[in-house]
Amino acid sequence: MSNAEFHARKNAATPRGIGVMCDFYAERAKNAELWDVEGRRFIDFASGIAVLNTGHRHPKIVAAIREQLDRFTHTAYQIVPYESYVTLAERLNACTPGDHSKKTAFFTTGAEAVENAIKIARAATGRTGVIAFGGAFHGRTMMTMALTGKVVPYKKGFGPFPGEVYHVPFPSALHEIDSAQSLKAIEQLFKSDIDPQRVAAIIFEPVQGEGGFYQAPLEFVRAMRALCTQHGILLIADEVQSGFSRTGKLFAMQHYDVIPDLMTVAKSLAGGMPLSAVVGRTEIMDAAAPGGLGGTYAGNPLAVAAAHAVLDVIEEEQLSSRAEILGNQLKARLRKLQASVPQLVEVRGPGAMVAAEFHDPQTGAPAPEVVKQIQARALEQGLLLLSCGAYGNVIRFLFPLTIEQAVFDEALGILETALLELSDVTV
Repeated sequence: MSNAEFHARKNAATPRGIGVMCDFYAERAKNAELWDVEGRRFIDFASGIAVLNTGHRHPKIVAAIREQLDRFTHTAYQIVPYESYVTLAERLNACTPGDHSKKTAFFTTGAEAVENAIKIARAATGRTGVIAFGGAFHGRTMMTMALTGKVVPYKKGFGPFPGEVYHVPFPSALHEIDSAQSLKAIEQLFKSDIDPQRVAAIIFEPVQGEGGFYQAPLEFVRAMRALCTQHGILLIADEVQSGFSRTGKLFAMQHYDVIPDLMTVAKSLAGGMPLSAVVGRTEIMDAAAPGGLGGTYAGNPLAVAAAHAVLDVIEEEQLSSRAEILGNQLKARLRKLQASVPQLVEVRGPGAMVAAEFHDPQTGAPAPEVVKQIQARALEQGLLLLSCGAYGNVIRFLFPLTIEQAVFDEALGILETALLELSDVTV
């Protein structure tokens, strides 16, 4: 069956609210490559939105899932527990930032992890208020939509949202918002909207994902930690997209000398299987009463088995170092092209969490149409790219960290051609 036939069936059977970027349908995939139902090959620089740091169908992950299949597929951990869940919790407690006593609870999606982090923070503090940031993306549930700092398409038509959620600007030098301005906005909230003694948590992404891959400055994270400590507020680091070696360290928070109270992780945790977690200080994680946390599929044994294999692969193949190597190669190539591509105003991001932002060279305004042109031209040559940012004017690069060097070089060649073709385009 052709892509067009599948597309017609998709439109008839599924709602338009599930936005789909590509008009082709996957047939098979391996590492950083996938093939559609018509046999066309694509290099995957999307990785299922940062889910495949270890690539499509890594042999060790496939083997771990198959081995678990021969044992059992589901019991519901809250009914009949199993050792692999406990061992994975122990591993995350040990490898996340800080040497304090920690506990981990598993869930299914990133949004679930964030939602439960807020539940835990409220239970631990007895407070209700939460501060989040403009440009943030935390999920599509009602609470996580409230936390998300972008209206279209995530919040449009879905309100009202849960109360006691407040947004302040996130630092971005390119957009002339510095750390002092963001901190001043929080202080203003304390004066005009909510007593800090009613704030349970501040939640932030160390590197904003959907927001445009802006990295939180060190001085800002330090200041937030001090502010939280001063007022008894919990600091939550959302590492759903930035975790598991994407930034050149196992977790983005390891770029800072700051320890969060709670962390949320998901996406690349289980190499394509649905699994997420909240990791945090023992006394905070124990605040919820028995039965207050969990879920039917939370910590599914197949996903847990995959996560064990992911952690093994990250260590054995030194993927944090690999992220630095590949990210530096990409950033160097893009920065070299800036002289020939005036629309490309900034290349940024730690490790392999790289972004390229595009503006109109005449007006300085964000240029989402340029990003669409680059995506379309790259896709014609078999390279899959994702956009992000409040204006859709940023390309984010999320290739598997296991990508073969030859395939990576091929992708960079396609990207360079797509960018150089912009030189004759009027923005």
